[in-house]
Amino acid sequence: MRFINWVLPLLLATLVALQQPTLTDALIEDVLDIIHVVKEVTSGVLKAWDIVQSSPLAANIDFPLMREKQKKVLQRLKEVSKQIDNTEDQHAQYVALAIESVTSFMHNNAPIMAKMNDISDTINRISSRYQQMQKYEAYKDKLEMSTLITFAEWTVSPNAHSVHHLMDRLHITLLGNEDRSSNTTSTNLLQQLATAYEVSTDQICNTMQSAQQFIYSLYADIALTELKAYTMMEFSWMMLRVYGKGNYTQEAEIMRSEYEKRTERTLKILKDVMLRADRIVYRCDPTKHVRGVTYDEVTRLLQGYIENEVDLNKEETCRETCDFYQSTRSEGCFKDLYCSRQPKCSGRLYNCRFVDSDMWVCPSPQNSTRRYEFIEYENGRVLGQRGKCTRGTTKVDSWWRYLLWHCSYCFCLCDEEGLKSDRFFNLRDTIADVKRNRVVTGLRFVKQNRIFHLQIQEGELLPRGIVNQSTLEWKPVEKYNVFDRHVKNGVDYHKLSYEKRTIDLDDVDTDDNSFVVTGVRFRVVGTHLNLEAYYSEFDFRTGQLIRPEYNSYWKSNDNTDVSGARREKLRLSNADVSTRTIAHSIPLSRHNQYIDFTNTGLDKDAAQSTVPFMDIQDVVSNPPVPLAGIGIYYKGRNGYGGFLGPKIITYDFMPHVQVPKNRF
Repeated sequence: MRFINWVLPLLLATLVALQQPTLTDALIEDVLDIIHVVKEVTSGVLKAWDIVQSSPLAANIDFPLMREKQKKVLQRLKEVSKQIDNTEDQHAQYVALAIESVTSFMHNNAPIMAKMNDISDTINRISSRYQQMQKYEAYKDKLEMSTLITFAEWTVSPNAHSVHHLMDRLHITLLGNEDRSSNTTSTNLLQQLATAYEVSTDQICNTMQSAQQFIYSLYADIALTELKAYTMMEFSWMMLRVYGKGNYTQEAEIMRSEYEKRTERTLKILKDVMLRADRIVYRCDPTKHVRGVTYDEVTRLLQGYIENEVDLNKEETCRETCDFYQSTRSEGCFKDLYCSRQPKCSGRLYNCRFVDSDMWVCPSPQNSTRRYEFIEYENGRVLGQRGKCTRGTTKVDSWWRYLLWHCSYCFCLCDEEGLKSDRFFNLRDTIADVKRNRVVTGLRFVKQNRIFHLQIQEGELLPRGIVNQSTLEWKPVEKYNVFDRHVKNGVDYHKLSYEKRTIDLDDVDTDDNSFVVTGVRFRVVGTHLNLEAYYSEFDFRTGQLIRPEYNSYWKSNDNTDVSGARREKLRLSNADVSTRTIAHSIPLSRHNQYIDFTNTGLDKDAAQSTVPFMDIQDVVSNPPVPLAGIGIYYKGRNGYGGFLGPKIITYDFMPHVQVPKNRF
């Protein structure tokens, strides 16, 4: 999780600033990983000041000595700028994504875009001067004394174009005037952007960052820019000291004091914004739905099926109505009528109803999981989408028996287990390789051998929450079959049926920041599929899992009983095929709900598909981070079947944003 390598440069620069006391080791150990980079940067600054401490005043200039000290100072500058540049390069793509996202979802908000343009202009000015300083370092043996003096004086000059002024301008634009800080909502740009980001559902999928990560990414540009400005000012005072322009001890102390005040205020506000920011990452709809690539389906769980009443009872009578048969079976094929021309439903039939006596049926291709493309009744009603019928339509007519009983064709729902019915969910544990210090960093649904697995992405956890990106991999799912020897329903997998087709919609999270997710699984509670997360303890400073074989536990939302009475049901009624909507799906579920897999609507799809569909896109954050939680959610549009998908809850780095307690 490299994005933390740039967090809090201002704080950590403050902690080790020149000739000042630092915070306790315990506090330093608990902050984010940027401490390593900033320690090296500030160490370089300290060494550079050692070089110039003995510089003579203007009256006693030793030109060769000054040139030698100039070279040494610029060499230290090279070391410092290299650290800053490396950090900037590592996180440039995440910063770019965040800024591009702001431009996308805030383009109609003129005041905020004006602020963002102002910030961008200020950053560009500071970065331009910083690049100029780096060029001076590259030509340190050939530079004239006046060139460096002019640059240094411009940098520290108390005018509207100096770096000092630009730093103040950047701070005020981002956070507002300090005397108005009580009104944080109206003046705090970070909070405004975080709030707008959370309500703009598409943006989280464009950046693949939680709102908390998004705020980090925006802050990265600001933090690195201020670190550049700080470095320029320190080295400017040094160069002026080298060339005997003055002592500048008091000036440097004033600059550091102001720097500390800005830092403390910034970090307090940043911490507050992070505290409120959401940490959920999920996937939006792709530009184009592709079965087996972006989504997959539970198939033939409950499917529309035409059957004559005479075949719905063993006596072969037609004395009842279709509505009488709410749970039955197909008992035969009377006189080899239409029943002999379609694949028989060998399972149970539910919720039979009468639509009309006579119809034209368009059968689906033999390799399809559908039975019918559409059904057109004589009264003009059409079930499904009427179109070209490649296999040709078949006329199906009800009939009278003995002029007393009408043998009607009923429209029922078939619950049939078979080779075309993919209705299984893996119940086996999926655990990261904790022996190699791997943690879960992402999730996705995968259908393997007709079984849906919740697959995990794992990666090596490094100190202070970093994930080693070179180790990221999707852990292979277990390739078993439901008919394998010793594989059992209810133990290895869960088989959906009319009575058992419910899945809980939950966020499984932890408030204990010393644990991260290292595994996932489904269990069955009553008739509900219920998600569980496996948590393991770790040391934030070292990144090491702490005896995961002992310090780990499973957690779930146990608010489930057989009837589901303690949860709210999210209902799908007469839904169309999930992929037919032209509008992108939006999240519609919330924690502690549940949903049933069911058939699509009669009129819209002839009840041929099972919804919701399963979103099988990767759900990962960019950059990858350890997880504090996971979840299952539903997204869709009114009138359509929608999708079920996993979501991840990123680790909460807010407690590791430490505001200095000691003043300089």
